[in-house]
Formats: sequence, structure tokens, C-alpha cells
Amino acid sequence: MTVSTHVLDTAAGGPVEGMPVRLERMIVGLAGDARGWRSVTSTATDVDGRVRDLPVDGVGAWRLVFDTESRSAFFPEVVVTFVVSDPAAHHHVPLLLSPFGFSTYRGS
Repeated sequence: MTVSTHVLDTAAGGPVEGMPVRLERMIVGLAGDARGWRSVTSTATDVDGRVRDLPVDGVGAWRLVFDTESRSAFFPEVVVTFVVSDPAAHHHVPLLLSPFGFSTYRGS
């Protein structure tokens, strides 16, 4: 299964090329307790503001960490945490970014 994302600058009205994006997975202990986050991979958005195939290898909590400092001095980093419950499903997690706000949603 994979996760994809698309970063759009709503103030400029277009995609954000070259934004660093990191995929992390929640580490869970034997008792089911959260133990922190482990980096799985890092990349950057392409010319269309997309990252198409981030590897997700199981259910649980995952997060995308966007290095937004070049676009927003107010939000130098955006973290989007989501849960994968169906390992066969594709998950698309877009980020809409402006200098003083952001939003996200489960895309298709």
C-alpha cells in the first residue's frame, strides 16, 4: 500500500515544488503503548507539488511532516497524523497551505 500527498499554495494559486516531506510511523510497545515516531522515508514534492508513492507497510498511526518554513514563517512545520486501518487501500493526504493557515483532508 502507498500514501500520496499534494501540496498546494492557496495564496499563490498553484502547486508547491521542492517541499521536503517526511513519512513517519508510530512505534508501539508490546503493551500497546505509544513509544514515539520512527522516520520511514524522506522526499520532496515534484514540479506538480506531488509525492506519489510513499511506502506504508501496515495498519496503525502514521504521519506526514511537511517542512513549510519556506512558505510560511508562522507555520514552519505542518504535521498531519492519520490512521491506516485498511492495508489494501490507497491513502491520499493533500495539504492546502497559505502563509497563515493550512488544511488537509482524506483525498482519493
